[in-house]
Amino acid sequence: MVVRTIYVTRHAFRVSYTLNTTTGEYHTNSPSPTNIPSDPPLAAYGVEQSYELAEALANLDPAIDYIYSSPFYRCLQTVEPAIKKLGPDIKVRADNGVGEWYGVASFDHPSPAPPAILKSLFPSSLDDTYRASIVPPRSGETIAQLHDRVANALTHIITSVDAESGTKEIALLICTHAATLIAIGRTLTGSMPHDPNEDDFVAPTAGITKFVRKAVAEPDLLEISGQGSRVRPEAIDWKDGTGVAGGWTCVLNGNCDHLAGGAERTWHFSGEEKFGDPESLPKTSTEVGELLSSTSQTYRKSRELKI
Repeated sequence: MVVRTIYVTRHAFRVSYTLNTTTGEYHTNSPSPTNIPSDPPLAAYGVEQSYELAEALANLDPAIDYIYSSPFYRCLQTVEPAIKKLGPDIKVRADNGVGEWYGVASFDHPSPAPPAILKSLFPSSLDDTYRASIVPPRSGETIAQLHDRVANALTHIITSVDAESGTKEIALLICTHAATLIAIGRTLTGSMPHDPNEDDFVAPTAGITKFVRKAVAEPDLLEISGQGSRVRPEAIDWKDGTGVAGGWTCVLNGNCDHLAGGAERTWHFSGEEKFGDPESLPKTSTEVGELLSSTSQTYRKSRELKI
């Protein structure tokens, strides 16, 4: 059978950090377990939210069969209580393809901790045999490139699970970040607003958004190899209502009925983000393209190297 249901949640309330937008230096007053300043843990309030979320996730219908997450600590920490409730057979697959969005910069944005470090922090819940579908360029992405990266990651995730699922209809959960959650909603449904700043998909901390599949896509997006399914980025056409992997309908949008505090920390795009030395940043769309022209090669190379 195939994936029929996708649940998406944003990580719970996190500890704050700051960024020097000129130098690219991140700082936090609360040390991260990964020793990466831009990779903070949940705040105490966020830990409470994660337990409230776990209770809701454990009672969903259909029940969750697979969990995918951004590899940043706050996302993995958010789903940890749910994994314990769902049982020992479910492990989380950390995938950079559904990781954080950083705007274009003249410096390198931070990467999440490597799988070995994450395994030491989440020894019983992390599937350390899984390899990320896509690794975003450290120089950042435009909003359009974020959406295309997410479309590629989702196509890989969905079609891979389709191939694994046997005779069962599958429901999977993705834990991610606000910008990426919005991009997931748009690429699943094929609905890209003319103004990317539009409030369409709601992204509160620890909310639940649900998508139901319309149809199963043709299998010509897959290249089956000894390493599993592989996506050809240039083959994905998700806009104009098409959606990835057959298209999806959003039936629940940022629901927070399970949270004592309700919907909090909602977010939306506010134009392109650019960081760093103004003289080093691209000033036109052509220059942005030149700066990030290696993005597709980065995607392909990341899969070849199994980053």
